Amino acid sequence: MSIRTIKQGFLRTLGNLFLGRVIDLWCKTLKINYLGWEGIEECLKSDTNMILAFWHGTMIAPWFVFRDKKFMGLTSLSKDGDILARILTRWGYNVNRGSSSRGGNVALGIMVDFVKYEGSVLVTPDGPRGPERKFKPGAVISAQRSGKPLLLVGVGFEKKWHLKSWDKFEIPKPFSRVNVSSSLPINVSVTATRDEISDLIINCETKLSELQKQAESF
Repeated sequence: MSIRTIKQGFLRTLGNLFLGRVIDLWCKTLKINYLGWEGIEECLKSDTNMILAFWHGTMIAPWFVFRDKKFMGLTSLSKDGDILARILTRWGYNVNRGSSSRGGNVALGIMVDFVKYEGSVLVTPDGPRGPERKFKPGAVISAQRSGKPLLLVGVGFEKKWHLKSWDKFEIPKPFSRVNVSSSLPINVSVTATRDEISDLIINCETKLSELQKQAESF
């Protein structure tokens, strides 16, 4: 192994550790307000595993809120997914790598088994490549196959920056107020037909968009 390779590895490790600590401190300055949280609280109190879905561009707050609960996080196999996976591991998540475009079927199976037998799962239904805020089937199908409830989470940052990415990724400014708005549990019948699943996906997209607007109202 060359000196250059060792140096690159060291700098990459140092950068990852520094990034994780910065994000920890950054998120701890946020003033989080929970709206319609009754469904999530009931699931937590009764130890009911659940699937939590939120838009890709707003992911910072939900990942932070549910840290250290041994939940599962789904991240892509991309380089961006590598960074997120390291942060989630630092925050106590079980990380499942895969997406609708790469490793999707395997990732879905792992996610279903986890929420059915072990713990809750967090997903971004429009990730990892978009289209922005278009609800893909994975979260609904996971709820159907596992028999566990699906809850939708809208996130609003009072003060934020937007990145020039497909999802218009939002970074809350330090000490910003944050609204996190949740739906009631959505139960998907294991006998639901393909047409019923399709209708439910459309309804979930509409509902999550409504929750997002609610969360963005300050």
